[in-house]
Amino acid sequence: MTGTGPSRLGDALGLYLHWPYCARICPYCDFNVYRPKGNDEALLAAILTDMSDWRARTGDRPLASLHFGGGTPSLMKPDWIARVIETAERLWGFAPGIEIGLEANPADQARFAAIGSVGVGRLSLGVQSFDDTVLAALGRDHDAARARGAVDAALSAFSRVSVDMIYAQTGQTVEAWTRELGEALASGASHVSAYQLTIEPGTAFGKRTERGETLAVDGDSAADLYEATQALCVSRGFPAYEISNHARSPADQSVHNRIYWEGGDWIGVGPGAHGRLGRSTMDGRIATTACRRPADYIAAVSRSGSGVGDGQLERLTPDDDLVERAFLGLRVTDGLDLGHLRVTTGRSLNGDGIDRMVKDGFLHRADSRLQLTAQGRLLADRVTREVLP
Repeated sequence: MTGTGPSRLGDALGLYLHWPYCARICPYCDFNVYRPKGNDEALLAAILTDMSDWRARTGDRPLASLHFGGGTPSLMKPDWIARVIETAERLWGFAPGIEIGLEANPADQARFAAIGSVGVGRLSLGVQSFDDTVLAALGRDHDAARARGAVDAALSAFSRVSVDMIYAQTGQTVEAWTRELGEALASGASHVSAYQLTIEPGTAFGKRTERGETLAVDGDSAADLYEATQALCVSRGFPAYEISNHARSPADQSVHNRIYWEGGDWIGVGPGAHGRLGRSTMDGRIATTACRRPADYIAAVSRSGSGVGDGQLERLTPDDDLVERAFLGLRVTDGLDLGHLRVTTGRSLNGDGIDRMVKDGFLHRADSRLQLTAQGRLLADRVTREVLP
């Protein structure tokens, strides 16, 4: 499964496992994360039980993707990762060419060889920066030298490696950013994710911003940095296949993420994990959220066999489904298939809004496919809102 064609993964099934523990919680992170407290083995057992419960719900559908996210799943013991992989294969079976991916921090590079040996084929490495000053400002627990060593270790242990970067910190220039991005593109990794720093409420950065600090660049500077990102990636043979994601070839694209963006189904296990399952399995697309706190998740699984707590399973209305598919689908360079959108939701986008956005140069329409233009990608959320009913 490589995600080479439009909507290729729209009927696929993925499994996402959220491992919520981090050695250090980064000040910009708003994910569901916690410091380890010694009950990791109980959490693993609960996740395996939760997986069995989901197998009874989904039926016999092979997995196209199995992704370990978090948190920091590279903190998991390799034999625990192996148990998850073995259980997933026994329960669902694997589609040919399944992508088994895991997110990792550079500080855990000593585990990479063992993690690769148990079946993980794709590593997403949270480098974030190759500049020591930037790494310190981001609250990371590694320096640039360790980041470079981790990339080399990953390339030796995994068949596919993605380097994750963050940009648009206050004071960052186009020259400084393109120098860092150029190093990522030349590192040997076949995939680069370049995310603009976002200040989220409730995070340490959010609280500092409320006190008057400026931690991210302004909108115009962010646009300049984004355009420089696209230009450099294209020139180095890493075209964007999504607003923030760049791959050397279609085979290097993330199957896990394409399932999200193209409206496929995925199961979420682990504390706070989200899932989506469509009409093909449950008479209407549903959204699931597992209990957020590890102790609550473990208790829920012990009580009912499922980590989804009371009220955390929601059947989406057709309008809600349309909104979600539009926001995610337009992020992909291939664009949104309007015919498929009508079939899956029974709804259509606002034709007048589409015409207006096409006329203004933010959207391109080819037959039934709607794509953001280069200008439109700078304002993706705003453009999407304009075309909603």
